[in-house]
Amino acid sequence: MMSVQVGFTSCPAFYRSSRTATMASQPPGLAEEPDPSPGESELAVNPFDGLPFSSRYYELLEQRRGLPIWAARFIFLEHLESSPTGVVLVSGEPGSGKSTQIPQWCAEFALARGFQNGQVTVTQPYPLAALSLALRVADEMDLTVGHEVGYSIPQEDCTGPSTLLRFCWDRLLLQELASTRGTGSWGVLVLDETQERSVASDSLQGLLRDTLLGNLPGDPRVVVVTDPALEPKLQAFWGNPPVVHVPRMPGRSPTPIYRDTVPTDRVEAACQAVLELCWKEAPGDVLVYLASEEEISLCCESLSRKIGTLALLEPLPRVLPLHLGSGQAIQAMYEDTDVGTRKVVVTHWLADFSFSLPSIRHVIDSGLELRSVYHPRIRAESQVLRPVSQCQAEARRLRARGFPPGSYLCLYARELKAPPLPQPRVCEENLSSLMLLLKRRQIAEPGQCHFLDRPAPEALMQALEDLDYLAALDDDGDLSDLGVILSEFPLAPELAKALLASCEFNCVDEMLTLAAMLTAAPGFTRPPLCAEEAALRRALEHTDGDHSSLIQVYEAFIQSGEDEAWCQARGLNWAALRQARKLRGELLELMQRIELPLSQPAFGSEQNRRDLQKALVSGYFLKVARDTDGTGNYLLLTHKHVAQLSSYCCYRQRRAPARPPQWVLYHSFSISKDNCLSVVSEIQPEMLVELAPPYFLSNLPPSESRDLLNQLREGMADSSADEATSSAQELSNACVLQ
Repeated sequence: MMSVQVGFTSCPAFYRSSRTATMASQPPGLAEEPDPSPGESELAVNPFDGLPFSSRYYELLEQRRGLPIWAARFIFLEHLESSPTGVVLVSGEPGSGKSTQIPQWCAEFALARGFQNGQVTVTQPYPLAALSLALRVADEMDLTVGHEVGYSIPQEDCTGPSTLLRFCWDRLLLQELASTRGTGSWGVLVLDETQERSVASDSLQGLLRDTLLGNLPGDPRVVVVTDPALEPKLQAFWGNPPVVHVPRMPGRSPTPIYRDTVPTDRVEAACQAVLELCWKEAPGDVLVYLASEEEISLCCESLSRKIGTLALLEPLPRVLPLHLGSGQAIQAMYEDTDVGTRKVVVTHWLADFSFSLPSIRHVIDSGLELRSVYHPRIRAESQVLRPVSQCQAEARRLRARGFPPGSYLCLYARELKAPPLPQPRVCEENLSSLMLLLKRRQIAEPGQCHFLDRPAPEALMQALEDLDYLAALDDDGDLSDLGVILSEFPLAPELAKALLASCEFNCVDEMLTLAAMLTAAPGFTRPPLCAEEAALRRALEHTDGDHSSLIQVYEAFIQSGEDEAWCQARGLNWAALRQARKLRGELLELMQRIELPLSQPAFGSEQNRRDLQKALVSGYFLKVARDTDGTGNYLLLTHKHVAQLSSYCCYRQRRAPARPPQWVLYHSFSISKDNCLSVVSEIQPEMLVELAPPYFLSNLPPSESRDLLNQLREGMADSSADEATSSAQELSNACVLQ
């Protein structure tokens, strides 16, 4: 069998002293070869592509060998080979090298088996992390991204037939796993950053545990990588698999510096702390943790402005934002800068465990995070500002570890109470999409699935009830034919239903645009900065409401040639609009692949206006509200909450005395911002009675709105009966005449 260590240097000193004892227990084909001499190194061949290693490979290899995880290499490979259940748990602190080295060692393991059982797949809780790691690992392995090493994230699949190691957003892998009987195309699966507790990561673990890997063909392996804080829970969940403990990071951890009084303006306090570090000329880069993406943007703008006006020593610090919308700009964090140039990375919870930067010496921590929490009883999101967990706070502190230690400034009091672990997202998100995938996997009772933390019963029931209303379930509670098609789309079930309904109502082109915009770029996210920008925005508004306005925005963006300056002048997110364009193409390709009917563009015509409303009502009948007093106080149909239109809604931008529409359909409802309805369009109640399931209308809570709808339904039923009687009478008369 081919040795997987062709061209690899010898084991670290820790293992040299016991090399004889270690060799006997190493898995076949995983023995290290001696260090090549300078002349031989030019001839060393990369076993994954058959090409000679570059000089950069050896430079990076020296860095890799200095990581704490390197000392656990042989014991990890031994457990991977011999684990009786096929599961290995890896526990280590952030920054120890787990996310970059474990995938490479799994690739070596799979290479020793000839990749007969499939590729190595590595999941990440965030698409940005999957992209970043693929680029870094390909560089360390001296391979090409898109060939031997690839990544799969929304709207971007950079893999090919020769891909051996794939980094993947965990939600995409969950969708793949739900569509297959076995494990899919992987032979080794690495579930990374499981302490993040994403819905997909927790669900994948539950599915894999229930599958029983030992009963599957191909002898698959699963590696679960986590923070030490979650290790006991994962050990119990997986039945005490072998555990690889990563040695602690070298260096001393800084002592937290707490504030006696909590600043009222977190952004301003963080900016001031960064400037003080710059004035002191304290060496090392700075990492700033704020609560939200909005605060990140405000902080970066403020820092860039203040740094440019202050008489700081050259070169000036480089301010870099890091959030979910950063895209490939994230690589700027890892680029070498001019000597003496300090990086100031401003981020939030995204970088608690991912995106390690060895150059960080100073951490400024707000101690808070802004998270969306779904309330199933009222089908509403709320933005919750809360303290980060003790586990997250410790991970942030360790970012500044070193010789000597850096600094860790907390913009909060020592007495701040925090939970020990991050909140599991499966207990805080809408589970309709997850239930759809579990039903696709032919799991009859999702409530019986194994979860690290079981969701609330009402959350599971509400998700199943919504799927039933959408006709995604049959009379036995299994997935219907329509439900199978819905599960193919990377969309929320109600949006996927609206897109399918557009096939019936001949408005597919417009609904494709709308589905992409609602998912990737849902309109304006901040007030206009000046009168000129406000005027440019008003030119994009459509009289039919926010949904048609989104279509108009997209078409204008395409006509502009996807110009970034055009977006900036109107307060639009250029990167989000480009994502919407990619998603629209992906949805169109999916519809063509499953042979769904398409339609020609007709946006703007009266018929298309009605057809688009019908398609939206077919999917969003659960999200309808009625103005009860003519002043914009909307009573939601499914529960007795009163809400107002968002400040960005086109109906609120119209000149007085424009009256708000009486019946509206909305995309989302938030109870944290003045009970706002976002992305709203007017509908006619007759359309709701016609297209919503009758039992849905019957199950509505008592209200004047329900009574009005029932009266309409009875009237429409009487009208239909009269028409049927009239037609029968005409037919009878015709027979008599004959």
